[in-house]
Amino acid sequence: MIEVKELHFTYPKIKEPTLSGLNFSIPQGEVFGFLGPSGAGKSTTQKILIGVLKNYLGSVNVMGKEIRNTGPEYFERIGVAFEFPNFYSKFTALENLQLFRSLYSGRTAEPRFLLEQVNLTEAANLKVSQLSKGMKMRLNFCRALLNNPQILFLDEPTSGLDPVNAKRMKDLILEKKANGTTVIITTHNMQAAEELCDRVAFIVDGQIKLIDSPRELKLLNGKKRVRLEYRHHNEVRNEEFSLDGIGENEYFLKLVREHPIETIHSQEASLEQIFIDVTGRQLT
Repeated sequence: MIEVKELHFTYPKIKEPTLSGLNFSIPQGEVFGFLGPSGAGKSTTQKILIGVLKNYLGSVNVMGKEIRNTGPEYFERIGVAFEFPNFYSKFTALENLQLFRSLYSGRTAEPRFLLEQVNLTEAANLKVSQLSKGMKMRLNFCRALLNNPQILFLDEPTSGLDPVNAKRMKDLILEKKANGTTVIITTHNMQAAEELCDRVAFIVDGQIKLIDSPRELKLLNGKKRVRLEYRHHNEVRNEEFSLDGIGENEYFLKLVREHPIETIHSQEASLEQIFIDVTGRQLT
C-alpha cells in the first residue's frame, strides 16, 4: 500500500534536513505507528504521505502511484484526522459533517451513523463551539471516515479522551483494520501504540532507528524472567524466577501451591523504555 525509499526533506530556509533517508513499507490492512519526540520528523513524514508536501527527494509510492504526481483524486481515497481539529465553530456537529461530506464525489458514509459510532448522537445538534476537546476529537474521527478511505491517517487519536471513549476509538480503529483499511498512527502514547499497532517505527532526528512489532521489541529487549508476588501469613513477599525451565522449578511450584498469589508478571521491557534505550531520547 505504501513504499518509501530514501526519503529526504528539507524545509526552505533551513540548513539541516528534517528527514534523512527514510525507508519503510506498509502493506494493506496494517496499523503502523510512527513514534518519536517532538521535532523528530513524524509530522513531516505524515504530511508527505498525505500529499501536502511534494518537494521531497526519494520515492514515496502510495497505492501504486508516486505521491508527488497525484492530484485531487488522491484525497478521495484517504482520511486524515489531525491532533488539533478545525471545524466551523458556529455550525453544529452534524452540519459540519454534512458540509465535508458534500466535498466528496464518491460514496460516503451517513454522518448520523458515524456520530452514533463515537457516542456523539446527543451532540449532533450542538454547535462545535460547545463541544469539549474530547468530543471534537471524536467528531474529527468521524470526518476522517466520511469517504470510506482506503488509508486512514491519525495523529494522536486518543488525545483528550476519557478511558471509555479511548477504548471505543481503539475498537473502531481495529474494526477498520479488520475490514482492510490501512491505518497510519502518529503518537507519543506508548500504550495506544502497543494496543493498536502491528508495527512501529522509532523516528529521531529525521531517521528511523528501528522498525518492528511491539511484541517482538518487548521480547527481544526484556528479561526472560517472571516476578511473583505472594502472601506469607500477613506479609506480602516478592520472588523473581527465570522463565527457562520454570515448569520444573520446585521452589516456584511450591510457592504457587502453598501461598495465595497476589500478582504474577513477566519482565518484558516497556515500549517507552525500549525507545529510550535505542534512541537515547525521551518521548516529550
